[in-house]
Amino acid sequence: MLTVVLGLAGALVYGAADFFGGLAARRISALRVTALGALSGVVLLTLGTLVVPGRWSPEAVLWGGLSGVTGAAAIALLYACLAIGPMSILSPLTAVTSAIVPLTWGLVTGAQLGAIAYPAFALALVAVVLVGFVPAKEAVRPTLGGLLMATASGVLIGAFYILIDHTPDDSGLVPLVVNRTVNASIMITLIVVLAVIAGRRRAGASAAALRGGWRGGFWLAVGCGLLDAIANIIVLVGLRVGDLTIVSVLTALYPAGTILLAALVLRERIARLQWVGLVLALAASAMLAAA
Repeated sequence: MLTVVLGLAGALVYGAADFFGGLAARRISALRVTALGALSGVVLLTLGTLVVPGRWSPEAVLWGGLSGVTGAAAIALLYACLAIGPMSILSPLTAVTSAIVPLTWGLVTGAQLGAIAYPAFALALVAVVLVGFVPAKEAVRPTLGGLLMATASGVLIGAFYILIDHTPDDSGLVPLVVNRTVNASIMITLIVVLAVIAGRRRAGASAAALRGGWRGGFWLAVGCGLLDAIANIIVLVGLRVGDLTIVSVLTALYPAGTILLAALVLRERIARLQWVGLVLALAASAMLAAA
């Protein structure tokens, strides 16, 4: 039961982080949002180690660092594929892939689950697709490049769960601190490289644009990073007290948090299929809690 609660909580907080990140990206670039979010996450997680101390073992640093690399690549691919579109197909494809990868890994490596868990997983995967569905006014066929990037992003997100699941139980928040440090380093380096490539003229224009939207975008990006770090903590606890397969599948319902906040704050309409997905998600969660 606790694993199910943590999985759903992680999904909702991840979704809230995406909501703030999306608002921030409208004011400053997605790369800057990611970098600022990673930096704010490092600060929160570092302070967290004072409350939840952990051992800085080679294993904790290794798995945390690898998860930081996969996380950075996953985010870059996700933004790239969503920019190509259509989101109505690529977003749920990424989410369901991110659930299937650790689910498959867990089953292959001998996860012991009750008979009711398997139909619950199937129901949850359908819910992930429906919840992540973004209605589009015009049907657009996705490109091969978009499909490949969405799938690769989902695989890397799933790999993140597997890597974090390998971290030692006595490491506390250490793997997440390393994860965010690596992630922030990669993103900041990428921003600098792109600025150099763009040249002084375009870099100056970019800096002017940044100053214009900095006030609103900065704090939204910081909020995004803090929420994402909190979600990582919830998932880490879920993986240590429960099962990788259950946590990863339920966490893949993260679009639910985004659409619920969009409905409450921005008054955006939730599509009928998304309501169906939310109902199926609750049904799947109840089944997994009873498994």
